[in-house]
Parts: sequence; C-alpha cells; structure tokens
Amino acid sequence: MTFTAKETAVKRSPLPGQHVPVRILLNEQPDTVTVAGPTHLYSYNFQYPQEVTPVKRKLLWHGCADSAPQKDCNYRITVVHKRKEADMVFVCGTNGQEMLCCDMNLSEKLPTCIPSKKVQSIYGGIKEGESSALVESAESADLYITHSGSQEYVGIHKFGKDRVGPANHNKEQHYVGLMLSRQRDNPSQDKVYAFYKEKNRDTGFHSDMWLPFVTQVCMSDTGGPKNNLQFSWTSQMNARLFCGDSSSRQHFSELVDVATVHADWWQDTRIYALFRNEWGMSAVCVYTIKDIDSIFKNSPFKGFSSYNQKSRPRECVPDSTKIPVDIMRVIEKTSEMEDWVQPVNKSAPLLFNHHNYTHIYADSSQQKRSDHDTVLFLSLNNGGIHKVMQTKSQAFVIAEYRPFDSQTHIQNIILHASSSKLYVSSRSELVQVDVANCAKYGDSCQDCVLARDPYCGWNGTHCTPETQGTLQDLATGDYTICNGEPEKAFRYSGVAHRAENSITLPSQSKYFLQCPVSSHHAQYTWHHNERSTSCRSKDQECLFLINSMSPEEVGTYCCVSEELGYSKVLVKLNLELESRATGRLSSPLVWVCLMAALIKNLS
Repeated sequence: MTFTAKETAVKRSPLPGQHVPVRILLNEQPDTVTVAGPTHLYSYNFQYPQEVTPVKRKLLWHGCADSAPQKDCNYRITVVHKRKEADMVFVCGTNGQEMLCCDMNLSEKLPTCIPSKKVQSIYGGIKEGESSALVESAESADLYITHSGSQEYVGIHKFGKDRVGPANHNKEQHYVGLMLSRQRDNPSQDKVYAFYKEKNRDTGFHSDMWLPFVTQVCMSDTGGPKNNLQFSWTSQMNARLFCGDSSSRQHFSELVDVATVHADWWQDTRIYALFRNEWGMSAVCVYTIKDIDSIFKNSPFKGFSSYNQKSRPRECVPDSTKIPVDIMRVIEKTSEMEDWVQPVNKSAPLLFNHHNYTHIYADSSQQKRSDHDTVLFLSLNNGGIHKVMQTKSQAFVIAEYRPFDSQTHIQNIILHASSSKLYVSSRSELVQVDVANCAKYGDSCQDCVLARDPYCGWNGTHCTPETQGTLQDLATGDYTICNGEPEKAFRYSGVAHRAENSITLPSQSKYFLQCPVSSHHAQYTWHHNERSTSCRSKDQECLFLINSMSPEEVGTYCCVSEELGYSKVLVKLNLELESRATGRLSSPLVWVCLMAALIKNLS
C-alpha cells in the first residue's frame, strides 16, 4: 500500500540552516531525538504537536568559553557517537586546521565538549561524512573511520593509543559502511569490516565501472616494525562481493549502502548490501560474517603462489610488530583474495527491481518477530521509503511511505524500535513516520493478515500494533486463519451514497469510472454485464473509460480486487442514459459483482 503524509501519522520539523545533520541520536524516551549540528545540537519532541519546533543549543568546545582571540573556535562537528554512559556522547570537530575530540553530556542546557583521559589520544585528520565506529575499553577508546576518494591514505584509519592507517595506494575507493565484529569467546580475534566500491581500472566497453569489496583489519593490529609497514595495517585483506543471479545473467556491481543485523554468535551476523547496476536496477544481497571470514581464512591471495601464502597469518596476531620481515614483504605486495564472497547459501538477490534505492536500514527487533524475519527500510531517490519484509524464502514489499510534500533526497534513516517510529531527514526537514499505522490496512481480519506487516496483527476487532497474541501470517498472508472472524469483504467506497448509486449520462458522452487502489499486490477488474476488464492503475486509482455512452453501456458496474484468492467489491454503481428516467432500471446485475466475489471466496 502507498501512504502519503495525509494518510499516515507524519510529524515534521524544519532543519535550521539547510544543513545536512551529522547524526540523529535516539533518546531513551519515545518521540524525542537529538540532531547533531554542524555547529549546534537540536532537540525534538514529537509527542504532541504536528509541527515541531526544535530546541537549539550551541555546542561549547573546550577552551572556547571565553572566546579567546588566539583560538579559532569555529569547529564543525564531524563525528558523533553515543557512549556507554547515559546521555554521554563522543564528539569530534574541526576548524579547518586541527581536530578536537571530546566528551559531552546531552542533558546539559549548555553542553560543553571536554577532553577526557579516555579519548585524549584521538586526534588528527578525521574526514567529514565518513563511516566510523568507537571502541571503548576500561582505560581508553579507539576510533575507526574510513577515508574515501582517490588521494593517498584512502582506507580505514584507527585513531587512539596506536594510530594505524592504510598503506599508500593509487586506487579510487568510496566507503559505504563500517562494522565491528566482537568475539566474546576470543577477544584477540576482534575485527573491523568495511564495505566500499572501487573504480575499475579496466575501461573496456563491457567492464563494470565499479567493483564491490569488503575489507577487514584486526583490532589488535598496531602496524609493522620500523621500515616495514610501520603504522600501517599488517592484517588487512580485501575480497570482492558477488551479487546477482547467474541463471538470469543479472549482475550488480555498484555498492550503494549496507545495513548490519548483529547476532548472538558473531558468525551469524548478517550484512544487507544494497547494489545498483548500469541499467538502473537495484538489488539487495545478504552476506554473513561466517562466509566473509571463511574467504579471508581459506582463499588464495590473488596473483601469488601457494608457497608464498603458507606462512602469511590469517588470524590476528598478538603483536604485529614482531611479524618476520620476509612475511612482511609478502603482505606489502597484495591483500586481495582470489575468491569472491557469495551471498548466504549462494542465493540470488533478496529482491531486485527498477526502483532507484539510495539507503538501506534493517530492523530485526527480536521482541516483534522470529529470528528469520527482518524488516528493511529502503529510501527511494524521490524521497519515498519502501518497507520490505524478509522471510526465509523471499522479500515482500509491504508499503511505500511518502512523508515529504515534494520530491527530495533522503539523507538519514533511523528507527526507534520500541515505538515503531521511523526518523527520516532530508536537507531541510526531519520527519517522524509511524510505521505501525495498522488501521490503514482496513477494518477486516482478511485485510490485516494480507498486509503481512510484522508490526501489525488482528486482535478480533481491529488491526493493531499490539501484536502479542494477534492473528498474523507473515510467510504467506494466509487469510483463511481469519475463519470465524466477522466477514467484511464487501466495502463500498469511492462513490456517492445516494439512491442505488446511479449516474445519468448524456448519449455518446465519455466518462471515467474510478476505483481506488489499496494493495498493489492485488488484481483489479471492472465487471459489467457478462464482460470483465482488467484495470490498469494510475497512481492510486484504477480507471475505466466509457468511450461513448449508449444503451449497451447502461447497467451496473463494479470494481473487484482479488489477492491470493480473496475478493472484495470496492465500487458498485449504475450508469443510465439521460433520456431514461433515473431509477427505472432495475436489473439483477446489481448483484452480479457481489456473487462473483462471494463464489471466489467460497471456492
């Protein structure tokens, strides 16, 4: 179903200054969020009014309270991460000459960014707008951040007690995501994974412009010994990602975005990767850390003999500075694997279509669904959002939200899982969308179950977001589980409720019959006398043209929708010629539509 801002609960607020928010921070309380800068913090409370006015607070940097003339205090926020402590946030900013990282308390009326002993070693050339992750220990913290482009030092950087970065190379790489893999049973093997697209050096006519990659580094890596990858990664390995369907020769090579769903066991963590191809199609492929890790442990290195690879470490080592010099020379020459990472179970894309998706966000809140069901939110290039459910066997597009009044580019998506509120930002607005808008699916059990929305279920009287103990069938949408529930299949809408819903038309006139489209998974048919005509939807309506009104066009018309065998009448009306007295027609065809839908349901 399609929901515009008028058809679902959407609350909005302007973003001051036409600036892209660095980050949206969810607060503990539902309906409240904090948006970080570039220079200010903005607090939003979406609980009451439809139009929300944010509370603006300027971030005070350490040493800038008195605006000392010798210090340039015009810092722009570049990195924001929530800390383990309540209301505490790690922030980095730059004034164009230096980088300052510090801690901040969100609960303060005048939040001040104060350097702490834990983060004092994080400083340097941190690039704005990149993927990052903060790793905290009892005594210190490390910041992992990517650097995209074609200049030197493109790759993953580690800022903290031990500063480590990529070795020099001349490849153009653009990073779309970074994630941590922590192994509770073996912390020495904790790793960082980053996902990027690389410009293809092969400029042949049939070559892809972009190549998708995943790369890993060890958290314990502190660089090599002096003169041998000193301060550079010794554990970095890269592998190509494959997304496509060999049987249909579909191939997707441009990596657009990634979303991570963490699992109790690190091997089961899933990566949902959004791709695009040269034909304008989008696809989502799913990978597991287990499969990625297997490639890095077992694949040969590209272009190297098996002899040279035997002694190269595939596991994280306790002290990377003590790797023998001859092995360091092998590490310097290549880090790319021969084998490609395949999607889980070597499957085809989870979904692919001609929509132009720009971002992906995954929700797998365990209190709402089984381990195998994940809801994906995919932003469209026109400002819309698709809500997609993944089951064991397929992906199902549940709804399309259009929260903005005009076409725009979506910058950020984040879900407050416990309240089912999705926060979406463009360059100029922050909107809150209720993605558990269950009442909009209809007032019958059948409509509610057919929606297959994990956030909604039938409680005996209405479709509700309180899904505990309600009727749902997410796998197939089997509405027969509604047996015994009140039947509300035949709903009349889209017509004036006057006597017999009759319309009188002049002879030879043209007229469009209108039928509202609810589910885009349904088939819509217009019935008249013995004729049935499939309906082509235009926007949110199915139109049927009476090209020239004549006696043959007189009678009862009805629009019937059918989905998985469940039929219902949406529109029923009589057409009469102007020369006839209104109401003189009393044809048994008035009941044809109802009987046709009823027979389909009973069969």
